[in-house]
Amino acid sequence: MSRRRENRNLLKTKVMEEELCAYKIDIERYFKRIGYKGERSPCLENLFQIHFAHAKSIPFENLDVLLGKTISLEIQDIEKKLVRDLRGGYCFEQNTLFAHVLSQLGFSFIKLAARVHYKTTKLLPKTHMSLLVQCDGAMWIADVGFGGHGLLFPLLLEDSHETEHFGWKYRVKRFNSLWVIQLWENREWNSLYSFSLEPQEYVDYKMANYYVSTHPDSPFTRSLIVQSLSPGERKILRNKKFSLLSPHSSQLREIKDAYELIEVLNADFGLYFSPTTFFRFEEE
Repeated sequence: MSRRRENRNLLKTKVMEEELCAYKIDIERYFKRIGYKGERSPCLENLFQIHFAHAKSIPFENLDVLLGKTISLEIQDIEKKLVRDLRGGYCFEQNTLFAHVLSQLGFSFIKLAARVHYKTTKLLPKTHMSLLVQCDGAMWIADVGFGGHGLLFPLLLEDSHETEHFGWKYRVKRFNSLWVIQLWENREWNSLYSFSLEPQEYVDYKMANYYVSTHPDSPFTRSLIVQSLSPGERKILRNKKFSLLSPHSSQLREIKDAYELIEVLNADFGLYFSPTTFFRFEEE
């Protein structure tokens, strides 16, 4: 049996989890949040356009962790935060919301757990969530929650497949049972994360979410991280360092004080906080 047929059977035999069916998000409000006005049938073109609209509209951020708040993975809480309150979130929040959208639109998919490799030589736990979508006879990685170096469009799950998103180049590689998403950067391929095709359940993400939002070794408990994507530019704020990246250049500036930080969150990421808001993070 071919690998592609095995992948299709994996999705065909996967029973949709109860939490994806029990609660329906306000799909009209979600589409307004991401500025999407297109078609809604479960086809590849719509998957690409909805993924693109979400990825460039909802920032990646961990600010609630630094405010001492619990990160909930209940879909009602995620919808309120990311859609109604116009906030961002990290992978578990972003891709859980996107999974519910895909479910309501009739797409077939499973949820995956990935191990991040970007800019580290350490062996890290599986603390990233992504989705594997079956659409138009092929398998696609959909991931709206990897932040500033993440995907604007889904990637075809095919060994050595390369694609370009507005100048940023990505590649999919297979190593035995593992798949790796890579980014072309500094004249070499850099691995972003790796994963197997084992379907994940809600409880798996609850454990990983608790780790990344509470454990002292997690970068999300120690650093302020806010990132956003657009076709021509990526914005990355880490503590007081604010980077503007294009495929061929980068700019870095230092945030002077807490007041400028609040201004940057507002003006550059659309995140609104009181001038007296205090984010607890470690200075680099």
